[in-house]
Amino acid sequence: MSRDWEPYMRAALTEAQIAMDVSGDVPVGAVIMDAAGEIIARGRNEKELSGDPTAHAEIVAIREATSLLGDWRLEDMTLVVTLEPCVMCAGAIQAARISRVVFGAWDEKAGASGSLYDLVRDKRLGAEIEVIPEVLANEASVQLKEFFANKR
Repeated sequence: MSRDWEPYMRAALTEAQIAMDVSGDVPVGAVIMDAAGEIIARGRNEKELSGDPTAHAEIVAIREATSLLGDWRLEDMTLVVTLEPCVMCAGAIQAARISRVVFGAWDEKAGASGSLYDLVRDKRLGAEIEVIPEVLANEASVQLKEFFANKR
């Protein structure tokens, strides 16, 4: 099953690399796919670039998708992101009614999709969202570790 998501995760990893190379942002990338498997939106961390603390890759991708579709409802869409979504992003995923989240590396410090918290699948917040973790987890983790090692 993980293999089916690898091309989409590679697209998200490319977005993460762009975030790091262009603006020095933490390398997290995301793509949103429709039910047919077409990538309709891309996002990357842009906190440094935009000076906006909410400019996480997931939020940027969600904003692009809703703008493109003219609708805030992203039902039957899949979000693929290189790092487990945080609390803010988990809330946005719930609010946008995204059906599935696929992620690479776990975020033991701020993750809200199964590690520290599990808000994405919390039925009290809305629909239970399918979560597929650890797709190309090693590659996503290495990308982040190298970024932070170079910062020190």
